[in-house]
Amino acid sequence: MYHVDNAVIMAAGTSSRFAPLSYERPKGLITVKGEVLIERQIRQLKESGINDITVVTGYKAKEFQYLKGKFGIQLVNNPYYNTRNNNASIKVVENILSNTYICSADNYFSQNPFEREVDSAYYAAVYSDGPTKEWCMETDVDGWIRKVTIGGENAWYMLGHTFWDEKFSSTFRTILDEVYDEPETSEKLWEDIYIEHLDHLRMKIRKYPANYIFEFDTLDELRTFDESYINNTHSRILRALASKLGVTEADIVHINCLKDAKSTEAIGFTFDVSGHHYSYLYDGGLRD
Repeated sequence: MYHVDNAVIMAAGTSSRFAPLSYERPKGLITVKGEVLIERQIRQLKESGINDITVVTGYKAKEFQYLKGKFGIQLVNNPYYNTRNNNASIKVVENILSNTYICSADNYFSQNPFEREVDSAYYAAVYSDGPTKEWCMETDVDGWIRKVTIGGENAWYMLGHTFWDEKFSSTFRTILDEVYDEPETSEKLWEDIYIEHLDHLRMKIRKYPANYIFEFDTLDELRTFDESYINNTHSRILRALASKLGVTEADIVHINCLKDAKSTEAIGFTFDVSGHHYSYLYDGGLRD
């Protein structure tokens, strides 16, 4: 058994698919069913006896500052959040990785998944009954992950937190240092690097039942989970659009992020109202 030393919550990304709410504030600071996502996760960690918690910030980093005083956590800034994928968030905290939970600020756990003692490194998983585009895992008879594929059917896929034991952390840190400056690494998730080195990075699958771990990629998905967002999106942009179009916020659906073709930076979003398709540009307003 491994005694958990600490936890890292990654909150640096822009979460552009969660438009326009994520344009107005970080996704981890969105309130879901009456609780701020990252605050709920911090409370669950502390309830499990894990008090050494570091939040990695980047996008709108100043909005996370209040967490230091409220919960006594540490903040580490990732200045590369907009030019590199989440491997940079691992890099800026690599010196504190040991027996460590690695979490995402935007996950919602219906029950507390954290434990003070853990028997092995693992990645949380939920089951897809049918086809999925998520990262699916294949394991040996003892539950060690042997293969990961993007997309699958009737399979367990990666969702939620992960636990790294001391050996996993040390090995991953060595590999990350070796490949970090390679041009192709900047666009990789830390999971990509893990998958490329499965033979050296031993990790088990940790299976969770349905309705235990939630992730909301879009506002439409959040509305399915928290119906209060149907009529009140808590977005000044959507409130203004509803007023301009003479509709309710509930009428604004099928919201999808728009990105610049060259920079891939989020520049706005598209949406539908009563069968009509619209575009909204953050620096240019509404387009029919």
